[in-house]
Amino acid sequence: MLNKRVEDALNAQINAELWSAYLYLSMASYCHAEGKSGIARWFEVQFKEEQDHAQIFYNYIVQRGGRVELKAIDAVPTSWTSLLNAFEETLKHEEKVTSLINNLMATALEEKDFATQSMLKWFIDEQVEEEDNARTIIDSLRAIGDNGYGLYMLDKELAARTYTQASPLANSGF
Repeated sequence: MLNKRVEDALNAQINAELWSAYLYLSMASYCHAEGKSGIARWFEVQFKEEQDHAQIFYNYIVQRGGRVELKAIDAVPTSWTSLLNAFEETLKHEEKVTSLINNLMATALEEKDFATQSMLKWFIDEQVEEEDNARTIIDSLRAIGDNGYGLYMLDKELAARTYTQASPLANSGF
């Protein structure tokens, strides 16, 4: 049985992951409106990954005999001052998610919930990758500056991103 404090924290994280998905879908829409369908594709894949993250937490709560309680998702921004600004906000958001995951781990440690600690290890590693990806794109956008050809090439590069289901969902039927 899942500890109530841990269960509540995991439910809050489901909401945070769904908000993240909603944010990235909004960013994709912004990029489409800016004529950058490749960069929009990158955010669309990000949207699907965040949905996977919510599903992993959902499955885990159910598997541990807890109850998932879905809450309303707050509104997300719908425009940014530039593509660089959108990715700077992406990095800030991923840093916030990292702190949320770290807080979940701290709660699991305090409650001596070793199973939850084990499950959260995947998310801790995932967040390192998420932050690194955002930083890499920010560095590229800063190097490109106002170079239209450079932006065109980055748009084409990011269009090649493909969705891969998160490994914790591989055998879950989702």
